[in-house]
Amino acid sequence: MSKYTVNNMVALMYAGIDHAIPGNGGANCTQFSSIKQRVIETAFATVIGATLVCYACTMIRLDFDNIKNMVVMEKRNTDSQNSFVKRIFLVLLCIVFGIELGFKFSTKSLIFLLNPCHVATVLQIIALAAPPSKWVVILFRFQWYMLSGATLALLFPVINTRFLPVEAEVYYVQHILMLIIPLYLSHLGGVYSPDQLGDFSWPCLTTGIMFIYHFCCLQWLSIATEVNINNMLCPAVSDPFYGRWYRFWAIAHVGLLIPLHGKAYRLLALLVERLRMSSAPADSGNRDTRQNGRCHTEEVLNEESLSSDASLRQRVK
Repeated sequence: MSKYTVNNMVALMYAGIDHAIPGNGGANCTQFSSIKQRVIETAFATVIGATLVCYACTMIRLDFDNIKNMVVMEKRNTDSQNSFVKRIFLVLLCIVFGIELGFKFSTKSLIFLLNPCHVATVLQIIALAAPPSKWVVILFRFQWYMLSGATLALLFPVINTRFLPVEAEVYYVQHILMLIIPLYLSHLGGVYSPDQLGDFSWPCLTTGIMFIYHFCCLQWLSIATEVNINNMLCPAVSDPFYGRWYRFWAIAHVGLLIPLHGKAYRLLALLVERLRMSSAPADSGNRDTRQNGRCHTEEVLNEESLSSDASLRQRVK
């Protein structure tokens, strides 16, 4: 009975993946790079990743008091915790991810849930649902720098393996929600406050963990199953760096894209917040201006009436 259950679980993980589809996996995809090249790339990426993680953890520990203060302030702020829009986003994201989960069950390809975009989606669900804590701050800032993957997924979509009804549409909806939700949460502030523009500890942490996750976890799981999880066996059909050295190119552009995309997204959040703040007090500012104008006019009129009264008295005398 246990063997039958294990076999079923294995079948649900990757038995339904069609290796005949380009970029999906199989023997040819597994042999795209030699073992020697894989070892060199893995050692290179792991050393860089471990160095970045050690540096980031050292810097983040120095800022831990600020994180605790954010949690304390957030627990007092009932507005952000009871935000109706936040609950709507939580429901929408759970529905979309549930549909995606159903697709993976029906196509027996649950192993693709290990892709970073699905991991980031789960982190966003936790951040939306969990009560304020230091872990919410950590998860929110960590997933903030994973959003470059959602942007790449929209710019270079891999939908040649999606054949079920609305499966491709759900792909786009999920990645669009991934980009919208953090932008809204950053408006709430508190535990959803992104890092400062000059702070590079969080992008270093995310980059380092992503390197280690891909080359030490996803790569060997992909080799064992011959499934091309997040293109660790062979490049995607839409990869602009298609070729033998595509993974070195990936290390380079991901190492640059994660911090640049995260900081650009931070600037976008600041711009949206500034526009919101500038438009919100516009009416009150106009009212204040009008009130000040009326007061100034009344003062001028009073001064003119006083001067005219004085001139009349002089004439009478």
